[in-house]
Amino acid sequence: MSSSASWVARPAPAAIRSPGPPISAASSTVSPPSASSCRVRARNRAAMAEQPIPLRRYLAANTVALVPSGLALGALYWSGALAGPPALIAMAGIAAVTAFLVQRYLGSLARFARFVGELSDEREPVMPRLSFAPATEELATAAATLSAGWRRQRASIDNLAASAQVIVDGMPNPLIAVDRQRRVVRTNLAALALLGPVGAERDLSTAMRHPELLSAVDSLLETGPDGNFAAADQSAVEFVLAGPPELDVVAHLRRLPRAAADGSLALIVLHDTTAQRRAERMRADFVANASHELKTPIAGLAGFIETLRGPARDDPAARERFLGIMAEQADRMRRLVDDLLMLSRIEQHEHARPDRAIDLESVLRGVLDLLQLKASSRGVAIELSVAAGLARAVGDHDELTIVFQNLIDNAIKYAKLATVVRVTAEPAGLDRVAVAVSDEGDGIPAAHLPRLTERFYRVDTARSRQLGGTGLGLAIVKHVVNRHRGRLDIQSTPGKGSTFTVTLPAV
Repeated sequence: MSSSASWVARPAPAAIRSPGPPISAASSTVSPPSASSCRVRARNRAAMAEQPIPLRRYLAANTVALVPSGLALGALYWSGALAGPPALIAMAGIAAVTAFLVQRYLGSLARFARFVGELSDEREPVMPRLSFAPATEELATAAATLSAGWRRQRASIDNLAASAQVIVDGMPNPLIAVDRQRRVVRTNLAALALLGPVGAERDLSTAMRHPELLSAVDSLLETGPDGNFAAADQSAVEFVLAGPPELDVVAHLRRLPRAAADGSLALIVLHDTTAQRRAERMRADFVANASHELKTPIAGLAGFIETLRGPARDDPAARERFLGIMAEQADRMRRLVDDLLMLSRIEQHEHARPDRAIDLESVLRGVLDLLQLKASSRGVAIELSVAAGLARAVGDHDELTIVFQNLIDNAIKYAKLATVVRVTAEPAGLDRVAVAVSDEGDGIPAAHLPRLTERFYRVDTARSRQLGGTGLGLAIVKHVVNRHRGRLDIQSTPGKGSTFTVTLPAV
């Protein structure tokens, strides 16, 4: 099995297949041969017969065979027991018979040699007829039996290699095998997808230029003065794999007890921890942001309580003003806690897709009724346009109400005074419906758009808090839309306004 950059099992040669009983002259006559089999055998025999015996070998064999007869006849002639003419006639007869027998015997040996050569080339030649060399025929039968057994073992080994390859390629994590010189011997499909093709016998540094990983591999393969490995047989290294996108990776290294047949001595398995690291960072950011959001109103309440207990105890006007501020801060904390609980509840059921048919027009009109007073106080008009015969959406009524309430409330808060917020609902393909909420506000710079749905992310923190935002509204919208297997698109032009479009599956 040759070394290559990909861990691909070598297919069995075409001539290797599950053999039947050992090949022999007797077994070939068990069943009547087919016409095609007879033609193949005839061609093979013809090919064997076409090759002449070298003259030098033929003469040498005849000479060796005739020497004993010649010496015997010569002894009889010199002793007077045999006259000259009869001796010559006997010698000529013996030479003729010897020449015939030697030719047939050498032909049998040549056919046997060619038969063994074809067996060594992993072919399946026809058993030659070796009637003038019975011992050679037995050797040919034994060689055929040995070759059949070898082919069975070879097929079994290839099947095992193919099965092992399927298992290795089925691994979700990239795997790289290197030899004692740190050259890449094998990779699986996941490694090819991550790193691209890696040339055979190339150093690991050509595929992964990370000093910490290369140093760990060198330490794993380093041997001491006594020839034994100096370090432990396994280790782990964390590093960042350049993108895009960048990936946080943990490489698990393991040295094999001994080098494999292809030279593999160390295995490197890469584990992508990007999602885990991102979740840890998001969790840390969430705790920090939630703590900050709660700390600010709590600190304000504590200050006002202390003031009311002290200097403002007997000041009715200050007391009323401070109590009003305290009520606002308490309401802010209540909204924040409510949004946090709502977000947690939605995340817990995000994997379960709702399956009810919802009339979007009734949902939108209900939201508009709730927000009409707030819009009027800011001089903002709300226009609703619903396409005739709009299909029902697949979803949850309460959660869709939360989505559109958040989007329309944001549009009212950030719209310029005396402008219009437009809400349109229309088909979006054969099995989708889209609801777009547009405002005529200041717009959002493009750099902020990808992060708008992150928890506690605000473009203008001071303005958001002044308008009563908790920083969780669009995060809630995103998770509800995800649960509905929908899509949220955001388009904004600074100075002109923004449009938030929710696309949902339809009945």
